[in-house]
Amino acid sequence: MSFSRYRAGLAGVLCALFAYVSNAVADAGLDAALAGAQRSEVNRARDVYRHPRETLAFFGVEPTMTVVEIMPGGGWYTEILAPWLREKGKLYAAHFPADSTAEYPKKAIAAFTQKLAAEPAIYDRVVVTPFMLPKVLDIAPPASADVVLTFRNVHNWLKDGGEVAVFKAAFAALKPGGVFGVVEHRAKRGTTREQSLNSGYTTEQLVIDGATSVGFVFEAKSEINANTNDTKDYAQGVWTLPPTYAAGEQDKAKYHAIGESDRMTLRFRKPAK
Repeated sequence: MSFSRYRAGLAGVLCALFAYVSNAVADAGLDAALAGAQRSEVNRARDVYRHPRETLAFFGVEPTMTVVEIMPGGGWYTEILAPWLREKGKLYAAHFPADSTAEYPKKAIAAFTQKLAAEPAIYDRVVVTPFMLPKVLDIAPPASADVVLTFRNVHNWLKDGGEVAVFKAAFAALKPGGVFGVVEHRAKRGTTREQSLNSGYTTEQLVIDGATSVGFVFEAKSEINANTNDTKDYAQGVWTLPPTYAAGEQDKAKYHAIGESDRMTLRFRKPAK
């Protein structure tokens, strides 16, 4: 073997070894975040339905990235993303404005803010940005994010085509080549927008059409968060299932056995040019 071939082969081995070590370190950081004391037992029990490790891998999230989570709610994914990204990455949490006066947004942002303040060693570097349709949509500085994520929120934005406005905001926040990841309750084909507003289930095609209309390229879908036991025909919509149990104790065991909703997991990309 010539020296040049030997050197090229050695370089390839070293690159592969470096990649392996880097991935192992990244996985260790995610392991620590998933097992961290900042996660309640209730939230940890939902991993079986929400598959955070596999979902974040599908979206290509790495601990060195700048990530935006649109409408983190009570912070289920924030509990994972914040410690994982804290040292080498950055997390923006686009939540209701701090000066919200309507009851639900006011309570939601107050609870989220208190959650972050209670554990500064975990959450002190999370940047909370205001988000509220139809006009407060500057979720992060333009072209600053590697990944924008949203989990189980699209059905809340369907009124007056609001989801397209949010997709535009995600597009604007992403760097060229960045990823937009969507997890959403999946409706049966043929479900109308009005039915989605009432049931909480949204069709994949509606999300794909909305995202591609603002410039995203639909790249891939995954069945990571699928649930074939979900019949999607409940009087109180998706909220009948855990963790909400909208029907109270009525048939609770039945809904618990079904588990959380059937969900689409879609990956879009902002074109590099």
